[in-house]
This record gives sequence, structure tokens and C-alpha cells, in this order.
Amino acid sequence: MTIVEISSESLTDAQWEIAHAIAQTLVKENTDVNELGKTVAYLRASIHQPDTTSRFFKYLKTLVSNGRQIGHSGRTTDYYRSIDKACSDYLKGIEDAYTILQILGWVSRLMRYYKDAGPIGEISTPNAAAVESPRQAAISKVAKSQDFKVDQILEATVTKINGNKVTYEILGAIKLTEKEPKKASLLQEGQTVKVKIVSLKEDGSIKSVKCLT
Repeated sequence: MTIVEISSESLTDAQWEIAHAIAQTLVKENTDVNELGKTVAYLRASIHQPDTTSRFFKYLKTLVSNGRQIGHSGRTTDYYRSIDKACSDYLKGIEDAYTILQILGWVSRLMRYYKDAGPIGEISTPNAAAVESPRQAAISKVAKSQDFKVDQILEATVTKINGNKVTYEILGAIKLTEKEPKKASLLQEGQTVKVKIVSLKEDGSIKSVKCLT
């Protein structure tokens, strides 16, 4: 069994701000830290599964929906609702499940601190623009260094094939999953192919591509 170490040194300043903001929010709403602990345990147990981050947010919604059935007190649903809202407000911009796990691990500790620290004033909102995972930062760097154009042809590596869905890696940083009903069965993971840019995002990064090989 892999033990995920939670180190304070691995959090950026912006991620520290998020941890403090979530902890303050949950303490202000009298949320039971033990209920947060259950969500952290779920995330730690599922950290190696595909789509861990999206699974985690769906799990939080499920807890809110089923709070009355699985709760030990009449306030359990309120606890789950507070946890779900705080995570949705502050963590939605973070794709990396390990980063979310580290932040929430510190939230649990900070909640105990704030609970004994006296009244909490106005909670400052973390700068969402600064909260980038290493992968997001790498993608942004590549996007800024390139002048992508629609119909531009690029080399890509096939990193995953799941049914008719193919995941491409472009320029060593950008990963895109596209439906390729006609090409998926002809491709192999690890194969280098040519792809054409179909559309771009507002920031100039690639939104979607199509395989030409």
C-alpha cells in the first residue's frame, strides 16, 4: 500500500492560502473536522484511480445527497454541504489529485488550530489565477511560447486509447482526449501521429485536435 506523504514544503503560497481559506470557512460554519477526515480518507484511498479528481467531487455531491441516511447526527448533511461548497469554491481550478489531497490534509490540521484561535474575521479570497498545478503551469508556458493556428498540423504521441477515445500528448505538455471513431482501432499507445488543430481556446491554447495519420 502506497502512503501519500503530506509535506508543507510542496504547497505553493497560493495553495497555502486556499488551505487557510477552506479551514476558516469550515470552522466558521461549525463543520465537524472528522467528516472532512472521511473525505480525505476517500481521496487517499482512490488516488491511483483514473479521473480521481472528478470522482472526488462527485463523491462530495453523493455525501450531500445521502447525508441523512449515512449521518450520525441531524447536522451531518449540513457538514457535507459545507465541505462540498468549500471544495467547489476553492479547489475546482486544481486538476491534480495529489495537490488536493495535500491541501485538504493541511485543512484538517488548520481547522483544529482555528477552532481554538478565537473568532474568525473576514476570509480573504485566494487568487484563483495563481493556483496552477505543475501540469497547468507547463501547459500555459507552452501555449504562450507557441502561436497556434486552426488547421495547423503538429506531431503528437498517443498516450492512451479507451474505446473510441484517444489521448494525445503534444509538445510534451499538452494532453487532449478526443473521440476518434474511425482512427482509434488503427492506433497504438506510444505511436507518434500527425494531428490537426480543430479549435483554440480564448487564451490561444489548443481546445481540440483531429488525427490525420
